[in-house]
Amino acid sequence: MNTKQLIKKRIQEKELQIKKLSLHQTSSDVCNQLYNTLILEKAVLKKELEQLNKNKVIEAIKHIIPPKEKLICDYFNK
Repeated sequence: MNTKQLIKKRIQEKELQIKKLSLHQTSSDVCNQLYNTLILEKAVLKKELEQLNKNKVIEAIKHIIPPKEKLICDYFNK
């Protein structure tokens, strides 16, 4: 199983755990903390998956070419 598939599987597991805990979220502080932890872990996994999906060549070019800075007057020209 490759890395992307593994991360997708872990995201699905987190979603299932979150769904189960959402019923008991307000019942205790421990459940609430666990729910928040699962939400954060899911977000981290999604970010990892996003990083794997990025094209490394394009990202390298983005780092070479500096981004154009926007001036406040640029917002009023449109």
